[in-house]
Amino acid sequence: QVQLVESGGGSVQAGGSLRLSCTASGSTSSIKYMAWFRQAPGKEREGVAAIATRGGSTAYVDSVKGRFTISQDNAENTVSLQMNSLKPEDTAMYYCAAGSHPALFWLRARTYDYWGQGTQVTVTS
Repeated sequence: QVQLVESGGGSVQAGGSLRLSCTASGSTSSIKYMAWFRQAPGKEREGVAAIATRGGSTAYVDSVKGRFTISQDNAENTVSLQMNSLKPEDTAMYYCAAGSHPALFWLRARTYDYWGQGTQVTVTS
């Protein structure tokens, strides 16, 4: 069992930055991938960024490439999402996810077994 806790959400003006953090606890040695998803009201859940805990390879959805960076910290038990040049369309509830199974598609929800509670990101124009 893995528990995930997100922090760092808030409200920021367009063009600003936020840094989200996700701390994992429990059976963390089983985690192969960690990721950030987001969901805006009335819209489908979207994979934003993912990282392989062994090796550090990353994947991003096209809309955030060059603006967002996912990284591992503190002996791989914490994953952060640095969000720069934020746009109003980035407004959503952001969820941290962890996966324990091998996977090819790192931005698909089915890859992940565990989910955090979510943290709200609001970008105003």
